[in-house]
Amino acid sequence: MVTMADVARQAGVSVSTVSHIVNGTRFVKEDTKKRVLEAIRQIGYIHNTLARSLATQSSQSIGLAISAISNFYFADIVAAMESAARRAGFTLLLAETHDDPDEELQVIQALHQRRVDGILYAPSTDSSGAALRYLSELGVPTVLVDRCAWNHFDQIGTENVRSAAHLTAHLAARGHRRIGLVTGPTRIRTFAERADGYAAGLAEAGIDGDPSLVARGRPGPDFAAEAVAGFLRLPDPPTALVSGNNHLSIELMRALNTRGLKVPDDMALAAFDDFEWADLFHPRLTTMAQPIESIGEGAVTLLLERLADPKRPVHTIRLDPVFTHRDSCGCPPS
Repeated sequence: MVTMADVARQAGVSVSTVSHIVNGTRFVKEDTKKRVLEAIRQIGYIHNTLARSLATQSSQSIGLAISAISNFYFADIVAAMESAARRAGFTLLLAETHDDPDEELQVIQALHQRRVDGILYAPSTDSSGAALRYLSELGVPTVLVDRCAWNHFDQIGTENVRSAAHLTAHLAARGHRRIGLVTGPTRIRTFAERADGYAAGLAEAGIDGDPSLVARGRPGPDFAAEAVAGFLRLPDPPTALVSGNNHLSIELMRALNTRGLKVPDDMALAAFDDFEWADLFHPRLTTMAQPIESIGEGAVTLLLERLADPKRPVHTIRLDPVFTHRDSCGCPPS
């Protein structure tokens, strides 16, 4: 069997240098790295990850429990996390939760049974959720991603309250007094915080809140269409909407278009989440853009720090999104 020592002799370097290159544990000069990789290719060395995991009690794997299929915002975060994990020598094991509390528990248990070193998790509930309790009781190294649902764990996400307040106040500054909110279920922490921000933005503008202007439900075409229909049936319908996430923004645009309503002429729109083609819409969407890469990379960093020092104090990181001013709010882009 070909060993690291054989690679080291072939490349004319130490065994420790080969180990650092194979495991990505230390910077090695580029010419040395090329020489070692060429030696690996020539003599057919295969890194035995299983043996290494048995020796170190580490599987070099991270579990990720997230609703990535149903939300393309999370798909971008997954890409950032996978890249950061790979650079650190870890494999990311992705499990889809569908934002269902029962499925989340099953997924978390399955990942834990696979002996992952730690878990990244976007919970759909608060600290009362069974999956969070499971992780806490068993002391599984965990970082909550996007949804800062329980400060018992390390967690990283966007600042939602002030950001949603800013979107709402921006529409109010355009003269809108009837501003609706279309958002997801408030059991999901981000949606609850954005609803709080919407209420704060109304108060800042001196506008009384109206429960009939708030629609909460699972993002999707039926929900968005029903929300728009309900608003338009009101004696005094809204003239502007705040959208709770990217999925809802797209479905709201579709629902308004189906009814022959133009944005922003008939209904202004300000949306949480930016995405690659937001400036290709007509009109281009005014959004609150979340720092996706920073969230994904920061989550992996927090977990690696937790693995290195299990007793360190827990950290909550809130990152500021960027207000991206375009056309759908009804004013010229700055």
